[in-house]
Amino acid sequence: MPKWSKEALIGFVPVLFIFMAFIGLNVVPILIAAALVGALFMVLKMRGGIAVGAGNDRKRKKAAPAKLTFEEIGGQDNAKQELREALDFLNRHEEIKKFGIRPLKGILLTGPPGTGKTLMAKAAAHYTNSVFVAASGSEFVEMYVGVGAGRIRDLFKDARTRAAKENKQSAIIFIDEIDVIGGKREGGQQREYDQTLNQLLTEMDGIYSSESPKILVIAATNRKEMLDSALLRPGRFDRHIQVDLPDKKGRSHILNLHAGNKPLHPNVDLDKIAEEAYGFSGAQLESVMNEAAIYTMRENSEMIHHRHLSMAIDKVMMGERSDRESNLEEKKRVAIHELGHAIMAELVRPGSVKQVALSPRGKALGYVRHNPQQEQYLYTKSFLEEQIMIALAGAASEEIYYGGRSTGSSNDFEQSISIVETMMKSGLTSLGIVNMNMVTTEELMKENNTILEELMGRTKQLLLQHHQIFDHSLDILMREEILSGEQFRCQFRENTLQPA
Repeated sequence: MPKWSKEALIGFVPVLFIFMAFIGLNVVPILIAAALVGALFMVLKMRGGIAVGAGNDRKRKKAAPAKLTFEEIGGQDNAKQELREALDFLNRHEEIKKFGIRPLKGILLTGPPGTGKTLMAKAAAHYTNSVFVAASGSEFVEMYVGVGAGRIRDLFKDARTRAAKENKQSAIIFIDEIDVIGGKREGGQQREYDQTLNQLLTEMDGIYSSESPKILVIAATNRKEMLDSALLRPGRFDRHIQVDLPDKKGRSHILNLHAGNKPLHPNVDLDKIAEEAYGFSGAQLESVMNEAAIYTMRENSEMIHHRHLSMAIDKVMMGERSDRESNLEEKKRVAIHELGHAIMAELVRPGSVKQVALSPRGKALGYVRHNPQQEQYLYTKSFLEEQIMIALAGAASEEIYYGGRSTGSSNDFEQSISIVETMMKSGLTSLGIVNMNMVTTEELMKENNTILEELMGRTKQLLLQHHQIFDHSLDILMREEILSGEQFRCQFRENTLQPA
């Protein structure tokens, strides 16, 4: 509406009401109705309501994503190959029709956060030359009935409209965090989320009622077990692709991709950095390269060295160094706690300790850095018990030297309990092979306490047998605040050879 029209309307409306009142009409009901309509309009506008909100959503989604190819995504070779094969149903539609193959309607990407699910959806749009329309599950959650379902309709309508406008044969709709709207429906209780899910199912069922444009829905979640079975059945999300944490080769590829625009020293071996970053996601690896560049800039250095990348791994894993100053007694207690972890790690996995440090990082007052681990996907009972003993060793060493524990062991206990739960689910405890839902909480707690108490006893016994290592390593750690793996192993060898 032109500016002069708005001004004319603003001037005309009050004059109209004054005239109506002058001739004897009751304008109070009209004023109240106008106020209510105006208030409702403002609320809907602020909340992203049905008409205005949907229009804003469409404007926001019209911004096309930057071109992204599968070659620019590292560490997901299997997932990318599986996704390409699924996308070929869009590219080779004539061949599919010849063989009588039903086209795919949906692809579900599942896996931990930061593994590249959104990037793969963008690359899919480029691979198939499709319109890309993206939304997050949280965008469909509203307190007003029907808003979420309306936005689902607008999402599919927007995909069809844009495909026609851009003369493209297909469109990809990407819904991130689909577990927000696609959670399991509970009988008897009708929620707003259920209406949104019902609308999504209806739209997916009607995708191929017309030949053009072809629409493929790609959804992402890290909680697949929470999704409703109606969403996962064949004919809706036909392909479930697992996007896992990258292995060593994948981590190296990701690091090389993000090192492309950074001044890396020729002596830096990214394969070694990939080994040190065991268990990191793609997002964390990108952060490692970014933090390493920040450390380099802080030092006014020209190139990124290995030490910058090593410090970046520590920061991403545990947080930035803090300025907290501990008193001497607290510092000594932390040193004993961390040495307990280090000694137990060296006992059960020789050569595994890279560094013991007293410098506070994040919420930790000290930490033990471990050498790179081998890629491992199956764990034995003895391996998991050793992991628990390493976690309990900090608290065990405090009990040996101080006669009690401190709050510094809380994360260690959480890790230990989590490993025990894994053992129970895998049938590696005295409970045998059980359905966890059929075992009472009392039985689970009893088994948990039995395992942890038995392993705590073994841990204390081993630490007492190597008490000389505490005495000799403690002086170095208190003085220098850092004990390298080689220094520690030297102390370990010397004191292990000496008679107790």
